[in-house]
Amino acid sequence: MESERVPLMASSSVLMLVGAGRVLARRVESELAGLGLTLRHLGALGHLVHRPDLSYSDLARRAGVTAQSMHATVRGLEELGAVRRALPGQGHRARLEVTDRGRELLDRVRASAERLDAELLADLTDEQRTALRAALRSLVVPTGPGPSLAP
Repeated sequence: MESERVPLMASSSVLMLVGAGRVLARRVESELAGLGLTLRHLGALGHLVHRPDLSYSDLARRAGVTAQSMHATVRGLEELGAVRRALPGQGHRARLEVTDRGRELLDRVRASAERLDAELLADLTDEQRTALRAALRSLVVPTGPGPSLAP
């Protein structure tokens, strides 16, 4: 049978995506480490820049970690100067604000991601790049009742 000659990893889109994801995660983590960030830091920073009203619990749920773990993540972002707690007054929860340093870090991550994209997709045509991005976006961004990888 022909399918028996093709390695399992190469015959399954899901397994190829998992393998590619692991390789790319290591590359991204290496880039982030140069900025003093982790993927969890980046996730929290990205959420906060768009939704500064999110609580530690909200951030933890989005990251799939405990609130205590998210406190440690935010503390790391505070130490980097990327976020600060704004205390609105007694009886109100602290608001986490992305600082100018946090925005600068996000800009640097964006530049790194663009460079990694260019490296990864260098051998593809413009049409293939567009198709790949559209296909990946449809897997991770929920747009309707159909299947999605988004939590």
